[in-house]
Amino acid sequence: MLADLVEQRLRELPLFETVRIEDNVVARTHLGRGSRVALAGHLDTVVPNGNAGAEIRDDRLYGCGSADMKGGLAIMLDLAERMVEPQHDVSLIFYTCEEIAREYSGLHAISASNAELLSADVAVLLEPTNALIEAGCQGVIRVRVVLTGERAHSARPWTGINAIHRLTRVLDRVESFVERSPVIDGCTYRETLQATSVEGGIAGNVIPDRVTLSLSHRFAPDRGIDEALGALVTYLEPAIDRALGDDIELIDSAPAARPSLDHALLQSLVDASGAAPLAKIGWTDVAYFSERNIPAANFGPGDPLVAHSAGEYVQSAELERVQRALAEVLGVTISRNA
Repeated sequence: MLADLVEQRLRELPLFETVRIEDNVVARTHLGRGSRVALAGHLDTVVPNGNAGAEIRDDRLYGCGSADMKGGLAIMLDLAERMVEPQHDVSLIFYTCEEIAREYSGLHAISASNAELLSADVAVLLEPTNALIEAGCQGVIRVRVVLTGERAHSARPWTGINAIHRLTRVLDRVESFVERSPVIDGCTYRETLQATSVEGGIAGNVIPDRVTLSLSHRFAPDRGIDEALGALVTYLEPAIDRALGDDIELIDSAPAARPSLDHALLQSLVDASGAAPLAKIGWTDVAYFSERNIPAANFGPGDPLVAHSAGEYVQSAELERVQRALAEVLGVTISRNA
């Protein structure tokens, strides 16, 4: 198991105090520095798609999870094993269950056991970002739109109300959604609204009296969950009829995270990366740290567009760029004989 390997390697390093909680591993220095930087990455991957084994071709390592996010984990371990006199105290957080529902995240298990293990002045998640800073992240809201009707025989549809046909107005609203693109700390976010599933129908000769439509809304970090949900409901309201029993139900949500690039340590990471930061259009556990008032950013090797694919890979050049930038920010002395 990957957690076993990580724990074993970290326990060999006297610079770190290593704690294991279930299949989550946290290692921390206690050097009395004035600030603490957390590096975090998830141990789990999606199910292999014919790519369970690793293969090196040219400057690329292919295999399931190579980009998302074993490349980032390798950098965390390598920095730990080479670390001599870091400028900041360092926390290394290896956690489980990022690739499934947020409620199962290993970060919750760590926090429940000892919340202090997650404390830091800033956090960097080594998610795949093409070795570019992706600041903050967007939030997610999933809702279920329930439309009602009245059952009738399909040969005499005028005696009923077809709930599926009533979806037209809702789908028109979704299709016509105007995406907000707010600029925050120089990063441009892009909101979306998409239909993700439809359920309805009774039998081939029955007019359906109920249909449900699931929607996914990605919102920018200038809004909280309540504000984003309120705006979404207001937008959809003209397409539903409460008098008929229509409803909009919240399925689940995850908060957004502001970029926080005004923090000195994150700004130094931007400088070390050598490129302008971008907005994180998706959601990551940057939001978990942001909820706890810990500024955080995404910065790791690997192309997010190939993550979860059969041809997933990570490039050696990106591994090196991310390692060099993090070493510079941490003030890590790289041992010559390491």
